[in-house]
Amino acid sequence: MTSIPAQSAAFDDVALAVQAKQGDKRAFTELVERYARRVFRVARHITKNDEDAEDVLQETFLKAYSRLNQFEGNSKFYTWLVRIAVNEALMRMRRGKNRVTVSLDQELETKDGSLKRELPSETEDPEEKLGRTELREGLTEAIDGLSETYRPVFVLRDVEGLSTEETAEMLDLSISAVKSRLLRARLQLRQKLRRFLKKDGSDEENHV
Repeated sequence: MTSIPAQSAAFDDVALAVQAKQGDKRAFTELVERYARRVFRVARHITKNDEDAEDVLQETFLKAYSRLNQFEGNSKFYTWLVRIAVNEALMRMRRGKNRVTVSLDQELETKDGSLKRELPSETEDPEEKLGRTELREGLTEAIDGLSETYRPVFVLRDVEGLSTEETAEMLDLSISAVKSRLLRARLQLRQKLRRFLKKDGSDEENHV
């Protein structure tokens, strides 16, 4: 397969999807590597559970592979992909805790064989990573604390940067409902983060 430059991601995704439809497993593996981490992040925010998120990640790409003929290129590949992920995550939440643990190093098994499913490694300065860990944990805790009504809307709009229209379509909501829920989610999150930062500040004062 001819290597495709990283620029023009949306166009590249369509080209890769076309190649994958034609049976090029390496093209689909490239799509997995591009979006596995983001799909996992969406699933983790919705399910609030690493193991469930891993299951959603695998099911999302399995279904995406089997439904490649349904992707017509009219929307971004990631938008199409994350719609599958959101549906999987919401269904898993409704089903409860019936889950099978899947390693992130495990290959995707399809009718055409195995597909490599490695998450791309992140390079980050150790000091920066250490300094951001506490804030990340606080933000994750705050997002996890949002109700199931507001959390998916916030994740899709503010974490993943999808449009209001795309979010409404994915969650089967009206645009006004998305806007209303997003506003409430932001207000709730602001309050949660304010309490977190205030607590963190008060702790520092107590140690002075």
